[in-house]
Amino acid sequence: MSLIRYNPFREMEEFARSWSLLPDLFSRVFEEPIAVRPWTPSVDIEERDNEIVVKADVPGVSEKDLDVRLENNTLTIKGERKFEKEDKQKGYHRIERAYGSFVRSFALPAAVDADKVEAHYKDGVLTVTLPKTEAAKSRKVKISS
Repeated sequence: MSLIRYNPFREMEEFARSWSLLPDLFSRVFEEPIAVRPWTPSVDIEERDNEIVVKADVPGVSEKDLDVRLENNTLTIKGERKFEKEDKQKGYHRIERAYGSFVRSFALPAAVDADKVEAHYKDGVLTVTLPKTEAAKSRKVKISS
């Protein structure tokens, strides 16, 4: 009868071999950064006396890839930041920026005049100005005694 001896060095060699496969695993993960992580742009919504202003951070999104809609007092902003894959000879060491499509919808706190809504895009910031209807504007009420 033969005895099988435990060899701790064999386990260490197998462990080291499994770690050597990690660079290959990471290269496969970063081949398609669109699938790695979705993104949602940050938004600020400010209500003023006569209007509501929505600012969305959408750097790297082309103006033609943005869609702004107002329906039933709900503002919807859609867009897509496309990943421009460069020459296959170049290798990425890190991809932290997220890519892909996004949709953000906001129920507005006051009635807006849909015919006067304006949208501007500058320096990666989309600004949507939504004028309030006359009925939604703030008014001072006189108190009688």
